[in-house]
Amino acid sequence: MEEYRFDGFRFDGVTSMMYHHHGIGSMFSGDYSEYFGLQVDEDSLVYLMTANHVLHTLYPDCITIAEDVSGMPAVCRAVSEGGLGFDYRLAMAIPDKWIQILKELADEAWDMGNIVYTLTNRRYGENCIAYAESHDQSLVGDKSLAFWLMDKEMYTNMSSLIPMTPVIDRGIQLHKMIRLLTHALGGEGYLNFMGELGGEGYLNFMGVLGGKGYLNFMGELGGEGYLNFMGELGGGGG
Repeated sequence: MEEYRFDGFRFDGVTSMMYHHHGIGSMFSGDYSEYFGLQVDEDSLVYLMTANHVLHTLYPDCITIAEDVSGMPAVCRAVSEGGLGFDYRLAMAIPDKWIQILKELADEAWDMGNIVYTLTNRRYGENCIAYAESHDQSLVGDKSLAFWLMDKEMYTNMSSLIPMTPVIDRGIQLHKMIRLLTHALGGEGYLNFMGELGGEGYLNFMGVLGGKGYLNFMGELGGEGYLNFMGELGGGGG
C-alpha cells in the first residue's frame, strides 16, 4: 500500500481458504448449513478478518475485494458486525451465465426472467462487483464473449470500411446489451475486461510484444479508427 500506492487488494480464491474441503465437490445451494459447520476453516476466517481490519484501520480509503464463489454470508459486512470486512465480492455467477446462454441457447430462447434473477441474486447489504467476462472465461480454456458471438469473422470482417455482415452486426449489438444489463443490474461496481477488445489472441499478442506490437497489429487490421470493435466494443477507436 505504501510502496506501490495500491488502492487496495483483490483476495484471490478465498473460497478455497474458508472451507476445509476448499470448495471441491460443493454446489453451494445457499442453505446455511453449507456455511456454518465443521467444514468451515475458522483460522482462515480469522486471518481474513484480521487482514481487512488492519488494512481499513491503517488505510481508511483502502478497497478490498473477495473472489468467493460460495456465497458465504457476511463476507462484505464489517468486522465489528461479525463479518469478514471486505468492501466488495465478485459476482462470479454472472459471466458463467452469459457463457452458458451463448453456448446453449438461440437468441429467441433467452429467458429474461432467469437473466435478471442471476444478475440480481446477491445478499442484501453486501456490495458486489459485476462483470460480463474475465480471464477465467476468455483465457482459461474458453473464448471471450466477442468470439462466442462473432467467432472467425472477427479476423476478416471487423473493418468499418467494408459492409457489416449479419454476424458482426448481431455480435456487436448483443455484446453491447450484455454489458449494459450487467452494468445496470449486476452489482454496486463494474469490472471492465480488456478481452472485450477481441479476446485471447489480441491479449497474447500484446503480452508477448509489450504493447507496441499490439498497436502494429491493430494497424495491420485497418488502422486507427477503422475497426468496428475498437469503436464499438472497446471505445475511442484508438
